[in-house]
Amino acid sequence: MDASQENVAVLFADISGSTSLYDKLGNERALQLVKQTLAILIQEMATHRGSLVKTIGDEIVCIFPKLADAFNAACAMQMAVEQQRPGGEQPIHIRIGLHFGEVVLEKGDVYGDTVNIAAKVTAITRARQIMTTHKVVDMLSEELRKKTRPVMRTVFRGKEKAFDVFHILWEPEDTTSTRMRIGMSASRKPAESRHELMLRYHQQIITVSENLKHVVLGRGNDCDIVIRNNLASRQHARIEYNFGKFLLNDQSVNGTYIRFSDGQVIQLNQQQIVLHGAGTISLGEPFSEEPGEVIEYLLQ
Repeated sequence: MDASQENVAVLFADISGSTSLYDKLGNERALQLVKQTLAILIQEMATHRGSLVKTIGDEIVCIFPKLADAFNAACAMQMAVEQQRPGGEQPIHIRIGLHFGEVVLEKGDVYGDTVNIAAKVTAITRARQIMTTHKVVDMLSEELRKKTRPVMRTVFRGKEKAFDVFHILWEPEDTTSTRMRIGMSASRKPAESRHELMLRYHQQIITVSENLKHVVLGRGNDCDIVIRNNLASRQHARIEYNFGKFLLNDQSVNGTYIRFSDGQVIQLNQQQIVLHGAGTISLGEPFSEEPGEVIEYLLQ
C-alpha cells in the first residue's frame, strides 16, 4: 500500500510500572493483567472512533481523525481503568500522551514528527496523568480547554524549540472539586492579583498563599508533603510566602533540584531561591536520573 499523509491526533497509552508487576506477581499473572488493561484501552479507543496502530508490550499507539475524540478517549481510558480495576487489589495505573499534526501512514504503521512528539510527551507523563502540547490546547473547544492546566516548558531531546506541556484533567467532578475550584477561581482573577503557588504531588494539592504561608517538604511523616524517596531528608525543604515572593529553602543533605518551565535546572545545597512560573521540584535526586517522585508547582 502506498504511503499517505493525514492530519490526526496521535495517542500513546501505557501501563505505569509494568516491570514491577512481573516482579511482584510473576510472568503469567502479570501478563494476564497487562492484556486485560490493554483490552480496556482498546475498547475505549474504539468507542471514541479511534484506530489502533499497534501495541508495543504494555503500550498502545492509536490515531483519531478528530482531536476532540482523542481528548475524550484519553479521559475515558483513565476513568475505565480506575473504575474497572483490572488488577483487583493490585493497583494498575496508566499514563497517556497526546499530540496532533501531520503523519505518514504506511503499511499499517504511522510515522513522522507528530508521532515522535506524542511519544516524548508520554515519556514525561506520570501514572494517572494525561499530558499534551500547547498546539493541542489551542485547537480545543473552549469547553475542553477548561479541562487543561499548564505544567512546564521543556525542550525535548533532538528539538531546538521549547514545548509548553499541559495536564488534561480527567477525573470526575466529585474527585477533583478542589482542583477545579483552584483553577476556576484563578481564572476569574485579573493576572496582577493572582498570588498563589499551587503544589501537586501525585493526587495531593496544596496552595501556598496569604492563608497558608509555609509548607515543609520531606520524607518525615510530619511534613506537609511527604515524599516516598530515601534520598529525601526527613525535613528536606521549606517553601515560604514572604513579601509577595515564594522562597524555596533547601535544608537537606542531598540537595534540592528545580527544573523551571524553560528547561533550566538549578541545584540548591543549603541555599534558597525565588520560585517563578511553573516547573518541577525533586528532593535529593537529579533530573538526569529521571526521578519518579517529583512535585509540580505553578505560580498563579
